[in-house]
Amino acid sequence: MNTCAQSFETLILRSLGREFGARLLPSGLDITLCDQVFLIASGLIWNIYFAILALALGFFLATAVALGKASPRAWLNRPARAFIFLFRGSPLFVQFFFVYEALVLLPRAGISLGDITLPTQWMTRAWAGALFVLFLNTSAYTAEIFFGALTSIPKGDTEAADAYGLTGWRKFRRITWPTMLRLAWPSYTNEAIFLLHATTLVFFSAFPAWQQMGDALYYAQYFAAQTFNPFIAYPLVGLYYVAMTLAVIGLFGIVNRRLNRHLPRAARARFRFRPQYIR
Repeated sequence: MNTCAQSFETLILRSLGREFGARLLPSGLDITLCDQVFLIASGLIWNIYFAILALALGFFLATAVALGKASPRAWLNRPARAFIFLFRGSPLFVQFFFVYEALVLLPRAGISLGDITLPTQWMTRAWAGALFVLFLNTSAYTAEIFFGALTSIPKGDTEAADAYGLTGWRKFRRITWPTMLRLAWPSYTNEAIFLLHATTLVFFSAFPAWQQMGDALYYAQYFAAQTFNPFIAYPLVGLYYVAMTLAVIGLFGIVNRRLNRHLPRAARARFRFRPQYIR
């Protein structure tokens, strides 16, 4: 039976591959509480990976889509509205399966462009395909949040910018974009929390875990099946997610205070956690 120190050493990075920890997962009567604590924590590496990259990349796409939706030009407005409607109008779970099936249909040998062959097999792995789905999904929801903030910018702010001679990019960078972020940030914090929670769906999606490189829920299900006791592994996942949610609230709260530092305390937008049970 392993000690907690041995479990930490062999399992804390196991989700990154067998070369980073024990080749075989603990099984049967050899499973200890420390094994479950550290291996499930190892799986969180992938959940955090999905959340951070999807949010970071989606932030910029969402900004562009929100500006497109707010544009009076039809060739920008209509595609932006269609993109938002498509990903907000369909369940995330269905999006995982649809994208996976589409990627599987790509040639296994890759796509040939003249003398160059672009490999496609890697796109069906969870670290790439599932991340792509989460990126598009959060971009659509965030774009709608940013669009609402754009339409809520006080008219006096834009008139003051015009009076100072600010136009084009300078006006957007110094007035429109900061004000949009300030108004949207509390709702965007809720979207970040939901995306973090949505990373658990990767386990249920069609994207397979390669060489037992799974997320937290993958290992929780493994321990529940091995020990016939789900009342340790699954609550551990819940506790880890509560801790990560508190970390997100804290980090985004710091940014929110920074964005509203010029306002009186009573006028600052406050974050209110509104969990979305159905999406």
